[in-house]
Amino acid sequence: MIAEDENSIAKTLKLNFELEGFEVHVESNGLAALKNAQEKFYDLIILDVMLPEMDGISICESLRLGGNHTPVLFLSAKGTGKDKVEGLKVGGDDYLAKPFEWEELLLRSKKLIVRKSDGHRTIEDLEKFSIGPCTIHFNKYEVETPEGMLSISKREAMLLRLLISKQGEAVSREEILEKVWGYDTVTHNRTIDNFILNFRKIFESHPNADKRFLSIRGVGYKFL
Repeated sequence: MIAEDENSIAKTLKLNFELEGFEVHVESNGLAALKNAQEKFYDLIILDVMLPEMDGISICESLRLGGNHTPVLFLSAKGTGKDKVEGLKVGGDDYLAKPFEWEELLLRSKKLIVRKSDGHRTIEDLEKFSIGPCTIHFNKYEVETPEGMLSISKREAMLLRLLISKQGEAVSREEILEKVWGYDTVTHNRTIDNFILNFRKIFESHPNADKRFLSIRGVGYKFL
């Protein structure tokens, strides 16, 4: 998402990013940008510091306080060291002063997306993970248990990866549906519930097993 109130800059950035293969959403209003960032999931948010109704610094701070760790890159005509520190202090990941070179912005953007600077382990990095006496082998779609090997589906493996990569955090049903099933598939919430019930049977049915898959009312699920 790009939050930029100068129409010519916003149009140019959108076009250039789309030519690089990115899907881009643009907002020109600070409050609208915050609402959009809170409701949708992006790989990167580019914020102009000076926006109507709510400035970029406040948007970033609000996102971080709400637990949103999407990488944020600030764009600003204010390029002093103090301004950069302020942006980074509230949780921004990078800061680029105007005017800037397109190639530099693109390079910085790609690095932030690849780095996944929210601090979580990326879903793709997990090859195996142990929960109590059980070990998940993601590439084999199997779980090694004291009773033997169990097969899991690709989507079950994806959901396990997502929950584990955000261990200790509540993951919304919306995020699960987007990242595991995608927006092009109609999936009922009951499907997610059934997956979680199966995980509990596998990982929480052993003697002295800890409760690891928690339901968060009105939100989704949390893995501990």
